[in-house]
Amino acid sequence: MFKCHVCGSGESHQALVNEIFQINESFYLVEQIPATVCDRCGEETFSRETTERIRVMLHSEAEPVKSISVDVFAYQPESKAS
Repeated sequence: MFKCHVCGSGESHQALVNEIFQINESFYLVEQIPATVCDRCGEETFSRETTERIRVMLHSEAEPVKSISVDVFAYQPESKAS
């Protein structure tokens, strides 16, 4: 039985999701990951088998299926007027 560890909801659905993983200073996008998604808050949960397959994929010498360029912005808080 599903119970969301974020909001406590018991309602969920299965979906294929995309997730970005950071390893050291590098980012990796993994697409089409099977996940259980909370219907209330949207939290995505992966099975142990899926998590292990992703870990092996990202730490092996496997070649990515494609590469993309990503624009990066640094959040700048507004300064208070004096």
